[in-house]
Amino acid sequence: MNSAQTHHRRAAQAWVTPTRREALYGIGAGLGAVALTSMLAADNPSAAPAKAASASVSGTHHRPKAKRCLFLMMEGGPSHLDTFDPKPELNQRHLQAFTRSGEMESAMSSGKRYFVKSPFKFIQAGSSGISLSEPWKHLAKHADDLCIYHGAQVDSVNHPTACYQLNTGNQFGGDPAVGSWVNYGLGSENDNLPGFVVLPRSSYPQGGAGNWGNGFLPAKFQGTPLRAAGSPILNLNPQQAILPQAQRSNLDLLGKLNQKHLDARPGRSDLEARLKSYELAYRMQTEVPEVLDLAGEDQRTLDAYGIGNSNTDAFGRKCLLARRLLESGVRFVQAYAGNWDSHDYIQKAHGALIESVDQPIAALLADLKQRGLLEETLVVFCGEFGRTPDNGLRGGGQSYGRDHNAKAMCMWFAGGGTKAGHRIGATDEIGAEAVQCVHHIRDVHVTLLHLLGLDDNHLTYFHAGRHKQLSQFGGEVIQELLA
Repeated sequence: MNSAQTHHRRAAQAWVTPTRREALYGIGAGLGAVALTSMLAADNPSAAPAKAASASVSGTHHRPKAKRCLFLMMEGGPSHLDTFDPKPELNQRHLQAFTRSGEMESAMSSGKRYFVKSPFKFIQAGSSGISLSEPWKHLAKHADDLCIYHGAQVDSVNHPTACYQLNTGNQFGGDPAVGSWVNYGLGSENDNLPGFVVLPRSSYPQGGAGNWGNGFLPAKFQGTPLRAAGSPILNLNPQQAILPQAQRSNLDLLGKLNQKHLDARPGRSDLEARLKSYELAYRMQTEVPEVLDLAGEDQRTLDAYGIGNSNTDAFGRKCLLARRLLESGVRFVQAYAGNWDSHDYIQKAHGALIESVDQPIAALLADLKQRGLLEETLVVFCGEFGRTPDNGLRGGGQSYGRDHNAKAMCMWFAGGGTKAGHRIGATDEIGAEAVQCVHHIRDVHVTLLHLLGLDDNHLTYFHAGRHKQLSQFGGEVIQELLA
């Protein structure tokens, strides 16, 4: 019995002898059949009618601009003021006392604070004239591919809660990650690979694996993390002493025993996911080793990604691996780079961090474009929040940095139907707060789903008595970002 049949059987049994919650839900829907249909549709969104007849991919609600997504997560909160959002006014106010009234001032810790200018000069790159700080030497060559958005805001200035909100829509964790929702709505293009793959650092981000968890969705939709060092997946290759026929026979027997166990415990998605994971792992043995093996890439490609260079090797490998995973049919890949929390020595810290990701990201964009993948691949670059235009001084005034800022942050997109070569939205004259085309992060999530052909209001899952969605309670598409 498959998961949909199991869900159908449980729902039918519940309708015969409804619980109080189920009875109330049935009354609210008007008809028991409507409730049952809704629950089944939530369990299998691809079975629900598409919103438009032009849908070209099973499970989409409208014709998608992108088929896959690559999310470059800069954990720690990159400073928009030192990367993509130049503020000449800060040059004029540098080291002056920070006296701006309002929310930011009330949140200040004790002690004097001062405006700080960016230690970096900015350049206008490409025919579009998009502004980037000078350390982005390689990415500047791809300025005309970027859609830089300056209007996003979040709710928290604490790293764990902000990471959770960026990745799941919920500050407090426990909800499905964006990649899980995409995996749930669209599935993988390759049955031999997971639909959602994560490339973390050796130390997980603040909040841990909950940043790519499945939450209340069935467990099979959670992200699959690949190890940052050593073998990306342990025990991927079977022991030489085990013949393929014997392994297949063992798995068949295990599958029968597990299925019998599952049949006695209907609705346990964790058990169902575990059963399916054995089969997926078996299929992965035939395809994953080749996908993860970078030895097949020529030296020119490795050099382009900065592989072999101590400054760029780690993230270069992630970017190249991400391209190979996307090319092989993985629907959603998230690659992490960390340590962007520059409270001091921002010139040294951000300078080194930009250098570590600049060449790999530029090579990735060029590689995707050369292979004809960028148009149908949505690339997202962001951290969990932005930074403030001020900070306290330490070390004789030579070590200034920036604090956390939820009201102004910068992210950029490339490919996937976004408006290339444009800056959208703006922050105020000192970069303290977004003031044009301002949208909460939930609207960014809704826009991401929209580009992938999914409608946040229709991509729902029935849990705890109601239909839940990524945006929590609805949002809007940021039309200005769309090509």
